[in-house]
Amino acid sequence: MALTYTYKIKSYVNASHAMRWEDGEGKEHNHTWEVICEIGIKDEQMIVFRDIEKTIQTVLGSFSGKKLNSLPYFEEINPTVENVTIWLYKLISPKMEALSAKLTCIEVGESPTRSFIITDVEE
Repeated sequence: MALTYTYKIKSYVNASHAMRWEDGEGKEHNHTWEVICEIGIKDEQMIVFRDIEKTIQTVLGSFSGKKLNSLPYFEEINPTVENVTIWLYKLISPKMEALSAKLTCIEVGESPTRSFIITDVEE
């Protein structure tokens, strides 16, 4: 039996966005985004929770309180929950690799009832 070792970190960040439609931009509105990261460790090497949390908070802090549409990544891309999840995966994943860990799953929710999940499944 193979064991998997995973940390799970829940974080929250306030940021606004507005959907872009064919006839213009919708109304700007705020969300308390819930970001849940599952971090796999390699070779049973334990990592201090604080290091993982600090790294994730650094990423989330970079857009806390901002309008996502104003960030370079979302100049052309609609800041939907799906695209925000992909963006965060791309930002957080390499930072976990630097800690000798792997972002195995990220779930981003824009409300308690709606979220999008990316799972990195090894083949």
